[in-house]
Amino acid sequence: MRTIQFREAICEAMSEEMRRDESIYLMGEEVAEYNGAYKASKGMLDEFGPKRVIDTPIAELGFAGIAVGSAMNGNRPIVEFMTFNFSLVGIDQIINNAAKMRQMSAGQFPMPMVFRGPTASAGQLGATHSQAFENWFANTPGLKVVVPSTPYDAKGLLKAAIRDNDPVIFMESEQMYGDKGEVPEGEYTIPLGVADIKREGSDVTIVSFGKIIKEALAAAEELAKEGISCEIIDLRTVRPMDYDTIITSVKKTNRLVVLEEAWPFASVASEITYMVQERAFDYLDAPVQRITTADAPAPYSPTLLKEWLPNAQDVIKAVKKVMYK
Repeated sequence: MRTIQFREAICEAMSEEMRRDESIYLMGEEVAEYNGAYKASKGMLDEFGPKRVIDTPIAELGFAGIAVGSAMNGNRPIVEFMTFNFSLVGIDQIINNAAKMRQMSAGQFPMPMVFRGPTASAGQLGATHSQAFENWFANTPGLKVVVPSTPYDAKGLLKAAIRDNDPVIFMESEQMYGDKGEVPEGEYTIPLGVADIKREGSDVTIVSFGKIIKEALAAAEELAKEGISCEIIDLRTVRPMDYDTIITSVKKTNRLVVLEEAWPFASVASEITYMVQERAFDYLDAPVQRITTADAPAPYSPTLLKEWLPNAQDVIKAVKKVMYK
């Protein structure tokens, strides 16, 4: 199987869907002439032209609103935010219009649209450019939230998101666009709401998603040397969440650690912890442990940033805690 970059998987997913359906188009800052801020739309302007690959002004509120109206009129827009930190400028259109229009119109207006772009930290970019809003958007009925961690997952999930008749928040990572992975040549999609077991294990379940799952995988390798077997679940879709896969795993391992690159209060980890105690309390042999960023804005200092972000050693400590070691 061929190996391609994460950014190429994103580009392929959009291009293949745009060839299939002329109502699909891409809009956002620098997506056309510059081939995308992260080159995730490279070559698309040449193939589809300026009416379907549209450079916008720096005005997220404006082009998010245009996309909502466009979707109401039968199109299927893909909106790229240069970073989801900038989506806050257009969050009114996402939360109050895209997410609610289908219900408020009694189903007369499906909202087939994708808002996509990078999430969370990407190195020393400072507090206002290093935020993860997966839990914010997942808190909103009417939105689906997808956070892939591999090129294979990114392509299959993005194609499914574009075909979905509800608005989808598709969150990537600036630090993953250059990641390489195997992606088949042929057509495939990955259904939304289905988690993936990235590593089978028997002693403890680790649930994560997005680029931070790499720290869980690195920790599992180290723990295996000590005879501790970790099962790692990649949510892939935060909403709808695949609770069944998590619960089944916890019933097998009896221990749970949740790793998330976001602030702790009202996090995705908090939701998972609640559902596990409700549906699998009697199977737990230890309290659930969650690992998040520090409860503070992201620092610029590389030394402080290293302390702020979760890492493999944090995962190892949490696993040993639930193992009483």
